[in-house]
Amino acid sequence: MANASPSSFITSVTRNPVVVRLNNGSNFKGILACLDERMNISMENTKEYINGVLVKEYGDSFIRGNNVLYIRTDNDG
Repeated sequence: MANASPSSFITSVTRNPVVVRLNNGSNFKGILACLDERMNISMENTKEYINGVLVKEYGDSFIRGNNVLYIRTDNDG
């Protein structure tokens, strides 16, 4: 996937486990349901981790795009 475009990456990970890293350092792991042009993210089965420790489980969640540092596949998911 090293040569994939951002849009093809998002298409390939939609409906799959991802990790969303926020600007504050927290990680949200779950299933990427959808993403819009402003990087607003909808996730399912979401869990929040801070410093690798599970903090809370949310189920469905929405993350504003201006808080997102990056999205990656969750190889552990």
